[in-house]
Amino acid sequence: MMHPPVGIRSLAVNFPSITRTNDYYKEKYPELVARAEQKNLAKLFSLAGSIPKNEFDLEMLPYLKDPFRGTVQRRVLGPGESSLMLEERAARDALDAANLTPKDVDLLLVASIWPEQIGFGDAAFLARQLGLQGAAWNLDAACGVTPVALQTACALLRTGEYRNVLVVISCNYSRFFDEDDTLSWFMSDGAGAFVVGSLEANQGILGTKTIHTAALCDSFFAKLTPDEQGNPQVHMQMGKGANKAIRETAVGLLRTCCEGAIAAAGVTIEQIDFFIFNTSTAWGARFCTRVLGIDQERTINLYPQFANIGPVITVANLYYAAQLSQIHENDLVLVYGLGAAGASSACVMRWGNVALGSVPYLIEPNSALKSSSDRSFALC
Repeated sequence: MMHPPVGIRSLAVNFPSITRTNDYYKEKYPELVARAEQKNLAKLFSLAGSIPKNEFDLEMLPYLKDPFRGTVQRRVLGPGESSLMLEERAARDALDAANLTPKDVDLLLVASIWPEQIGFGDAAFLARQLGLQGAAWNLDAACGVTPVALQTACALLRTGEYRNVLVVISCNYSRFFDEDDTLSWFMSDGAGAFVVGSLEANQGILGTKTIHTAALCDSFFAKLTPDEQGNPQVHMQMGKGANKAIRETAVGLLRTCCEGAIAAAGVTIEQIDFFIFNTSTAWGARFCTRVLGIDQERTINLYPQFANIGPVITVANLYYAAQLSQIHENDLVLVYGLGAAGASSACVMRWGNVALGSVPYLIEPNSALKSSSDRSFALC
C-alpha cells in the first residue's frame, strides 16, 4: 500500500541562557566533586564491580575516570525562564521557517519532560500562548518520544484529517534534580520543534519500529516534596537497579528498533546516509555506531555542547546535522530515541527540503563534526 509522502518540513531548537561548565561545580561543590564516586552519577554509570560485558560497558569504560562522566557543559534555565518559554520560541521559529502561521496548524503535539504544572501537560498552555485554533494534546514516551511523535504525526496526516502538525518537545531537568545531586551534572535543558506535513514524492517517513521499555520502569521515579514555601515540588530520583537495567538492555533495544525500522523501510543499513541518536551520554554515539557497525562519520554527537537534554538532544542532533550540511535533501536518515519507562523507537525517512529556524549559538561547532571519536575531554 502506497502512503502519501509526509514528514518534517521545518525544524527549530531553543536553549536557555545559562551555560554551566564543570568549573561551576568544582568551585561551588569541591567536597562533593572529591567524593563523586560515592554519589548517584557514579552509581548510575559504573561497572558495578564487574568486567565489561557488552558494547555499552566497553564504550563507557574510558569515562569512569572522570567524576563528570565525560560531561563538558550543560544549558540550564535561568531566572525568569521556563520550559514553556523555550517551547514557544522553538514553535514560532519552526512555523516561521515553514512560512506558516499558528492559524495554519491543525494539530499541536507536545512532549514535555516534565510539564510546567503538576498534573497537566503543556499542550493546552502552549496552544494558548501561540493562539492556536486547532487541536492540541500531550504525548508521553519519556526520552524516546522524538521518533514516536514523528511517527504519530505522520500517521495522523495520512488519514487526511490534518494537514499541518506542529510537534514541540522540551526538557527541563534542572527543575527536577537538585544541584547537589551529582545526577544533575550530566543533565541539561532545552526545546525543539518541527512541522510535519506533505513532502515531495518518495520523501518523508518510510519505516518505523517502536517498542516499550518496561525493563527500565524502575530506573527512575518521582517523589513529591514541599519547597521552601510549602508548595509541592517534584524531584526525580534514581532506582536501585538503574545501572544494571540500562547496561543490560541498551544493546538489544538499539538493535531491535534500528534494524526493525530499516527493514520496514525496505532498505539496508548500508543505504542509510546519516544516523541520528539520542546521545544522552558522552559515549552514546560511539556505542551506537559500534553496535550497528557503522562509520562514525555517519552520525553527529552534540553531547560535549549540550550534555543530556532528554528527547531534545535527538532534535538538536538532527537540527545541527542539517545546519552543518551533514544531511542533504533526499538522503536516507535514521533517527533513534530511547526513554526509560517509555519507548525505544527508530524511524527511517528520506530527507526533504527542510527549512531551519534561526541558528542558536553553537560553541565550537567544528567539534560536532568530529562525532565522539575524541575522548580526551573525558579525562580532564
